[in-house]
Order: sequence, then C-alpha cells, then structure tokens
Amino acid sequence: MKVDGNGQGKILSQDELRRLFTEGFLSPRDRALFGICLFTGCRVSEALALNLTDIKSGTITFRKSTTKGKYKTRIVDIPPTLSAILADYQPKGAVMFPGKRGVTERLTRFMADKILRDACKRIGVEGVSTHSFRRTALTQMSSAGIPLRTIQEISGHSDLGTLQRYLEVTPEQKRKAVSVIGF
Repeated sequence: MKVDGNGQGKILSQDELRRLFTEGFLSPRDRALFGICLFTGCRVSEALALNLTDIKSGTITFRKSTTKGKYKTRIVDIPPTLSAILADYQPKGAVMFPGKRGVTERLTRFMADKILRDACKRIGVEGVSTHSFRRTALTQMSSAGIPLRTIQEISGHSDLGTLQRYLEVTPEQKRKAVSVIGF
C-alpha cells in the first residue's frame, strides 16, 4: 500500500471500486478517466493521452508514441461496463481529457492524481494511487485465471517478470494453492 508517496498503489476491492465510481468521482469525466484505467489496465498517462479518434468500433487504441516504452500500439476491447461509463461522457474537441482552457491542452497527471485523492478522501479509502487501477485490473485478471501471456498483451509489459511484480497474491490464494497438493 502506498504511504506518503512510497510503495505500491493499493489493490482496490470490489466495494471500494463501487464506492469510488458511485460516490467518490463527481463527474462523468472523472469516471471515464479512471474507468479507462481500470477496464483496460492502462497507465493514467496513457489514458490522458487519448484522442476521441482512439476510441471506436468497441476498442481503445493506445498509440505506440504514448505508451511508456514506446514499443508497440495496444488495442483493447471495451467491456459493457466501460462502454456505459463512456456513453455518459461527451468531451468537446479532439482530446479525450482536455485541460484548462489556455493553460494546458490536456488534463495533467498532477490534476488526475488530485481528482483521485479527493475522491478517496470522500469515501474514506487510503493508500490509493493512480496506478492502483492498473494493479487492480491486472490482479483481477490473474485471479480469474487469465493466462499471464494474455494479460501481458493487454498491459503492454515487455516481459513477464515485470508483470508478475504487479500482481498481488492473497492469503486465500496461497491456502487454495497448497490445498490441491496431495496423493
């Protein structure tokens, strides 16, 4: 869990996610931004770099030029829950998350972090960072039995070792793992 900017962002529970998206985030823009981060497992900077043309035909395209390693373009399907969130948000112009007029073209990572901190304060959750949505998404996929190679394609990690450091293993998962051993 993140404390004073140190450590990894918290993996969010189903209840915390529900409360963030119903009570914490106050605008369709905020729900759209963090919904994209959650349902695609992307970094907040990748979501902030999106243009309206990157979202079409039921997919979101994260352009190679806006990804962390700039290795390759990723295309991720939009699940129904994210589709509903995006339908409530209608930005004007070509940029998905515009910044303040005359100050910044796009919403900044600093402002995204402030929006998230304020939302978490409203619902009383600590240890959350913008990266929590990415870690939560990847951990949920892993817990559901999705192969690591598939998760790697969605997340854009260049190697499985890096991806595995993102994934949280719960005490229940460890108990279940050793309970299958026997003869």
